[in-house]
Amino acid sequence: MQQLKCIIIDDEPAAVRLLERYVLDVAFLKLQKTFTKPLEALAFLESNPIDLVFLDVQMPQITGIQLSKIIASHTQIIFTTAYSEFALDSYEVATADYLLKPFAFERFYKAVLKAQKQYAKPFKTEENEDAFIFIKTDGKHNFNRVFIEEILFIEGLKNYVSVQLNNEQIITYSTLKHLSERLPNAQFIQIHKSYIIALSHINKIDNDTVWIQEKQLPIGNTYRKKFFDAINKRQL
Repeated sequence: MQQLKCIIIDDEPAAVRLLERYVLDVAFLKLQKTFTKPLEALAFLESNPIDLVFLDVQMPQITGIQLSKIIASHTQIIFTTAYSEFALDSYEVATADYLLKPFAFERFYKAVLKAQKQYAKPFKTEENEDAFIFIKTDGKHNFNRVFIEEILFIEGLKNYVSVQLNNEQIITYSTLKHLSERLPNAQFIQIHKSYIIALSHINKIDNDTVWIQEKQLPIGNTYRKKFFDAINKRQL
């Protein structure tokens, strides 16, 4: 069963404690941390990819709706609030479910089951498929369709990544680690702390550099052996 890494964000400590008890009773949920201050949670999310967020709507500093628009597109959200009037706003973002306080464990479990079913690794594809993915860009529902075979390389830019295609560059909120766990291993390999490349688009290699089209990318010492092992399997 796919485990989902999750956090809880709610400015009411009692609500946090209840959710924490519920999460700990579900085998496929792995609680990473809880927050009563939403901006602290946002800072945590910038460097810690999370699968699922339990998010209160009415909070100081920033509302749950506002926060949800900043959270990475691959992260699912279950809103938890005492105010039913915010339900419509919640469905304008990527929402797995909406829990109206107070809610029983049975209702909570139904919501997390839905989240688990909806959870998909968008970059993981079968090797023999002419597969495509949707990459989230700016805006609530803005996505670019990208065929896996068109990806030349991916560059890490702190809290964002740049996906380089033949004639286009797409910037999305994610991390190289998150993408590396979801890309087809037979087609992509990490060569540097900041670069994942498509093996099929390599033009030339020397001891320290990979050429993809006109772009020269460095080979990091940490990744050198694994990279050249993969290349040696394909040499004549």
